[in-house]
Amino acid sequence: MLQQHHQDALIQRQDIIEQLVTAVLILDNRGHIQFANAAAESLLAGSSRRLYGAPLESLFRYSSIDFQLLYEALANQQTVSDSDVVWVLHDARQITVELVVSPCTLGTDKPGQLMELRQVDLIRRLSQEQTQQHQLAAAQQLVRGLAHEIKNPLGGIRGAAQLLDAKLSSADLGEYTQLIIRQSDRLRELVDRLLGPNKPGQRVAVNVHELIERCLQVIALDKPAQLQLHKDYDPSLPAIEVVEHQIEQVVLNVLKNAAEALDQTPEAAGKIIVKTRVAHQETIYGKRYRQCLLLSVIDDGPGIPGELKDTLFYPLVSGREGGSGLGLSIAQSLIHQHAGKIELVSRPGHTEFTLFIPYSNEAEAWEARHAK
Repeated sequence: MLQQHHQDALIQRQDIIEQLVTAVLILDNRGHIQFANAAAESLLAGSSRRLYGAPLESLFRYSSIDFQLLYEALANQQTVSDSDVVWVLHDARQITVELVVSPCTLGTDKPGQLMELRQVDLIRRLSQEQTQQHQLAAAQQLVRGLAHEIKNPLGGIRGAAQLLDAKLSSADLGEYTQLIIRQSDRLRELVDRLLGPNKPGQRVAVNVHELIERCLQVIALDKPAQLQLHKDYDPSLPAIEVVEHQIEQVVLNVLKNAAEALDQTPEAAGKIIVKTRVAHQETIYGKRYRQCLLLSVIDDGPGIPGELKDTLFYPLVSGREGGSGLGLSIAQSLIHQHAGKIELVSRPGHTEFTLFIPYSNEAEAWEARHAK
């Protein structure tokens, strides 16, 4: 009678766990799955029959959390939590979860672990959008302030050098004044590049694949021989109305960034994939668009260091020695003028920049409001 009561209670508990929105896994002392509720099946794209008995590690192509940490927690009967775990499943789908792993006792009094998982991809995506907006606004305000403080004395230095050059009788001394003038012009050009275009350009209908091909031709001229360029185009893409030279500059900047990252790998080997797709009912900065162009540049390099991910789009921030740190900052500013955004996903062996550009006249209205 007592045994039947325990069995009924166990079934009742399992029924409750099955109804939870939180994904729940129970692992044995070897890290093999002994139970997965319906939410876990959905999250991990597998039935409980397929998941049962499988080592947790075997479900993923990539994990940002070291599974050895979980084994040590089991041995020491400790709880582990992480609010930003990235997993890539074998179908290449990437998920970001909050994870809590607690020690538990299985029915046979053997030690095990109770794993609670909550998918946070959408929350992180919205947070990333807000962060990018704040970063862009702060960067633009900073650059405008710096530009004012730099351009005024630069103009004075250049003017003084011109006056001095006109009064010099020695050609040898004139070389020094010309050097001052040239360097002043170079610094002024740098400030102008930081500020970006003053006014939105004229939009025209563009075949994005022809635009990409022009950028790839430029990259191919200077790429290492071992670097492979691959294309994964959606041939059904309609033309999109954009400021052509601005989007070409964005694509070229992102491609150069990928090529330079791979150039630092042994023997400069690697692969860059350029992919185009259409996304439907996409929300960007809180506004929903019927269609968006998705243009992704993917490389299999070492990935972006974690300490740079949150500041990569700031001006003068670069992960490459000798880099100016302007390319991605300018790219983000130009995409922002098209009411779009840039998303970044990076891990060792996979870095992906995705440009989102709306197919909509509403983008022009958005641009006009923000250009004031």
